Amino acid sequence: MSAIDFNDPATIALLTEALTAAGVDGLEISRPGGQLRILVAGKDGARISSTEATPRAPGLAPGSVADVVKAPMAGRFYVEHPTSAAPQNLSRSVSDADIVGFVGVGHILLPLRAGRSGILTRLLAEPGALVGFGDPLFEIGLPS
Repeated sequence: MSAIDFNDPATIALLTEALTAAGVDGLEISRPGGQLRILVAGKDGARISSTEATPRAPGLAPGSVADVVKAPMAGRFYVEHPTSAAPQNLSRSVSDADIVGFVGVGHILLPLRAGRSGILTRLLAEPGALVGFGDPLFEIGLPS
């Protein structure tokens, strides 16, 4: 039996649909270096979260004052909500709870929170690109 590819959005969408159809409340899969959790939440749809230890984004020196927002799951990367008409500007101040982008799989859209206060300084993935579990998406630096 081959291992499940958690970097494949189609696999995650299939797992989510199978859980919903079976009436299962959720699934959690842990492996060395990462974890995938899918929670089916009734009328609000499914929530997906994952964690993985990943190296710093290319071009960031060890001990750098910048942090990186990483993809919590595989999917399409969006800088702004797909239905939004107002584009998001880079080099803006963000708080730790601000939504700075989205990762989508099928009809599921997961908001990306900054995770720390600072200045959103650099985009590390192309908008609309297919990203993998733990891929770097944004760089957040200290405020000036």
